[in-house]
Amino acid sequence: MRKTCSIAIGGALLGGILINPAMAQEAVVAEVDSGDTAWILTASALVLFMTMPGLALFYGGLVRTKNFLSVLIQCGAIAAIVSLLWIVIGYSLAFSVEGGQFLGNADNAMFSNMFTVRDGQSIGELVFGLFQMTFAIITPALIVGAWVERARFGWVVAFAALWSLIVYAPVARWVWGNGWLAEMGVHDFAGGIVVHTTAGVAAIILALLLGKRTGWPKQLMLPHSPALTVAGAAMLWVGWFGFNGGSALTASDDGAAAAIINTHLAASVAALVWMLVEKVKVGKSTAIGFATGAIAGLATITPAADWVGPIGAILLGATGSLLCFYAVHLIKIKLKIDDSLDVFAVHGVGGIWGSIMVAVMMSETIGGAGYGEDGSMFSQFITQIIGVGAVAAWTAIGTIIIALAVSMVIPMRVSQDEEREGLDIANHGERAWDFD
Repeated sequence: MRKTCSIAIGGALLGGILINPAMAQEAVVAEVDSGDTAWILTASALVLFMTMPGLALFYGGLVRTKNFLSVLIQCGAIAAIVSLLWIVIGYSLAFSVEGGQFLGNADNAMFSNMFTVRDGQSIGELVFGLFQMTFAIITPALIVGAWVERARFGWVVAFAALWSLIVYAPVARWVWGNGWLAEMGVHDFAGGIVVHTTAGVAAIILALLLGKRTGWPKQLMLPHSPALTVAGAAMLWVGWFGFNGGSALTASDDGAAAAIINTHLAASVAALVWMLVEKVKVGKSTAIGFATGAIAGLATITPAADWVGPIGAILLGATGSLLCFYAVHLIKIKLKIDDSLDVFAVHGVGGIWGSIMVAVMMSETIGGAGYGEDGSMFSQFITQIIGVGAVAAWTAIGTIIIALAVSMVIPMRVSQDEEREGLDIANHGERAWDFD
């Protein structure tokens, strides 16, 4: 009798779920893992923390006093406009289940139809959408370093808004949204291609379009506060645990923990290598060098954080630091391109190097994840180059078109008088510091 009642109750509940969509929805949500959800919510906060205040302070300390506030406001405004657009349509273009391999559809516009669990995940789609939003925020914010001290605020906001939809969202679809590069087998664990390659390529293009700051390079334009830059770098370093560790999308030992350990290891090695090279080249190890080296290592390990072991992380941190150090010298000194805060040389070069070298470092012989039965180092190497090349080309074309189109309505650059006065006053009517 008890068994019969149990069957009847179970049948009634099952029937109710099948008949009632709301109950069916609850049944799907019940499959969510609370531990994984808590971790990804935390990781989302950490990645947002990377932009505000981490990146804002890192960049802000590198500019002159009269432009400090403008950097903070630009980072904040970009975070705000991209957040809005991501919820309205950006997420759907990048991650809707239906749609093509190049672009999604509008099924998830305004974060609608999100109360599900995506295949292969243990977190709700709202949590996934939130986490991905923080990546969409920091990517255009990274580009701020290319145009500091001379870009018009209105142009910055308009450009970042369009760029996030036209450049970033499609690339996220290609690599992370089961798009054509994902189908090809391109590996990008946490953004070496999607975040750092796009931001770096866009930065070098915009530095060329905007032109040099007035007086550069003859006039020394030293960082006004290395202390703020180091503090910002430290925030970025900690936030990167959410950036890479959260990309595992699970609170696991072999996923999140391994990615965080590799992240920390690469950053540590890269910071030490950069300071060592500085000591040899210029006689002193600087605070700015420590901060920049750490960021170079973090950018380099990002695409490979869960594909490599400690040996791979050390090698990527060391080689990424060396490569980025000399890239700064090449772009600034040799080519005289005013990518003011070295976005391409550090984020772009580091991300591209890590994205290509993941094919080497994931070898099982040095503790990597391996290539599977049908894979090889050579085939993965070619696949990674194709992925980086395609994204770099799309980014370059999209950036040029968007920048010039927006400039037809809002000029890209402030006047020389405004530049001399400083963007804090010229664009915002305020001063970051009042020493009176």
